[in-house]
Amino acid sequence: MKKITILFVEDDPFLGLLTKDLLESCNYTVLYTKTAEESLKLFMKGDIDLCILDVMLPKMDGFELGRKIRQMNKNVPIIFLTARSMKDDVVEGFRIGADDYIRKPFNMEELLLRIETILRRTHLIQDYAEETGIFSFGTYTFCHKKRELKHNDRNISLTYRESEILKLLLENRNELVERELILKKIWGDDSYYNARSMDVFLTKLRSCFKNDPKIEIVNIRGKGFKLMIYTET
Repeated sequence: MKKITILFVEDDPFLGLLTKDLLESCNYTVLYTKTAEESLKLFMKGDIDLCILDVMLPKMDGFELGRKIRQMNKNVPIIFLTARSMKDDVVEGFRIGADDYIRKPFNMEELLLRIETILRRTHLIQDYAEETGIFSFGTYTFCHKKRELKHNDRNISLTYRESEILKLLLENRNELVERELILKKIWGDDSYYNARSMDVFLTKLRSCFKNDPKIEIVNIRGKGFKLMIYTET
């Protein structure tokens, strides 16, 4: 399965290259341009999964670009970026068919979270993660095959069971995963001793996320666990 491809247009070269590098570090393929005209050519040639369009562009602005993209494809997700804060601009963006709207200056982590939310909603990210075993969430990247959790420049090695628990929680992020399901899927049975062992592994996983307050493994007493990934609105 191919990597998720993002069409990104931004006429500020510093912000454009910085954002492009960030997205590529998160395993996205990025088609980066500085003009709407060049973006249209790339959109017509390529298989684009998501568009990030700056509104303030020379000649053709981002809104007009969005309209043309919508004429060709009614379903591809679109995120508008703008330094303008007028309510009419926000309304216009959503009228065109935007999936999200981010005001500049924006936090890079927020952009990643919003991209992930949109892709999850369109089922692209779930398919990609299941195929590659790579999950990006919050400020972390988890490689299931390597049993490795990465945060900034730090690599955290996980045990087999820690890795399997995390994968199961990520596949059901923000949803309840029952204790019995975890025990039977990873340990083979839900005995008392296995349950105590599971609690130890979950404590270790919680400690791995202490540097990101937007990620939390919540214990739903008597039922199971939720891996909560909070987003800023």
